[in-house]
Amino acid sequence: MTSSPAILDQRLYAATVTSTGGRDGRAKSDDGTLDLAISPPGGNKPGTNPEQLFAAGYSACFGGAIGAVSRAQKIQPGNFTVTAKVTLGKVGEGYGIAADIEVSLPDLPRDKAEALVAAAHQVCPYSKATRGNIEVNVKLADH
Repeated sequence: MTSSPAILDQRLYAATVTSTGGRDGRAKSDDGTLDLAISPPGGNKPGTNPEQLFAAGYSACFGGAIGAVSRAQKIQPGNFTVTAKVTLGKVGEGYGIAADIEVSLPDLPRDKAEALVAAAHQVCPYSKATRGNIEVNVKLADH
């Protein structure tokens, strides 16, 4: 069974970034707040790479989902962190990525923290976009 892509009911925000030069170039947002040198992973050239940018976006978005779910459930999550590790690898003749998300919620009992992480994974836009497309592993950090 295949599913249809999610169609936005309401558009809340759009980000526009233009890249030049691929992995040896620059990425700049239309409003100028983002202007970064892009370099290959593990290279000696200064700059970030697409995998770091994806990890930054995924970790921040997942943290936002934890905040939204905790507010809806009237839970005080306390201080928490979300770490995303994005791995680039070979898939057949091409390339692919995988993501590992680790959430630390030290102020919550483990059962409540696990439930919150599971609920956040269901509502996070990055999790929805990657579901069924790439390998994503989400776990609660030991505490």
